[in-house]
Amino acid sequence: MLNKKEIISIIAVIIILAISISLFSIKTMFFPTLIAVFIVIMLNVLIKKATSHYLNIKIDLHMWEIKQWGFKRHFRFKKPVNLGLILPIILKVLTVGLINWTACLVFDVKSTIYRAAKKHGLYAFSEISETQISVIAAAGILVNLLASIVGYILGFPDFARISLGFAFWNLIPLSDLDGNKIFFGSITLWAFLIALTLIGLALSIFMI
Repeated sequence: MLNKKEIISIIAVIIILAISISLFSIKTMFFPTLIAVFIVIMLNVLIKKATSHYLNIKIDLHMWEIKQWGFKRHFRFKKPVNLGLILPIILKVLTVGLINWTACLVFDVKSTIYRAAKKHGLYAFSEISETQISVIAAAGILVNLLASIVGYILGFPDFARISLGFAFWNLIPLSDLDGNKIFFGSITLWAFLIALTLIGLALSIFMI
């Protein structure tokens, strides 16, 4: 289900997020945070893989990178900047521990031959709609919101907070993040998810 590059990206993101979340915090221990981050990310990844498989769409996960620094085509970096690795640490340091940025993994999609034959006939081409892409991204957000609720119920507030934060930062409609895919695929779905996440964040203030 996961190829070698995906596994490497996931492991790197889990480690960097565990480091950034536990940075500047006396109460937050590294290894419990590492386990929590691992569960949060793997739930997100596995449900996306399952949803894409159901839709007969192949997704490839990788760390979030940016290639351009402006709107014009020639405003490009010589090499892609890996924001998935550097942004969590930079924001944590600049805000002296206030911001735990966790949006680090993104995915690309491509159709499969099986999907082309099954959905459109032998000689027809297969296109992937923005709505279908948004469904895959939204599945990851939903499972993290549900995991956050379960975490609160079972008495794991730190896990719940990390899962909720992961959903929130990934919902930002920016670059290749899930929020951008959901926003342009279905703004109604994006509004629904962001409303649920904000409600969860508001409730967490009183519950943690």
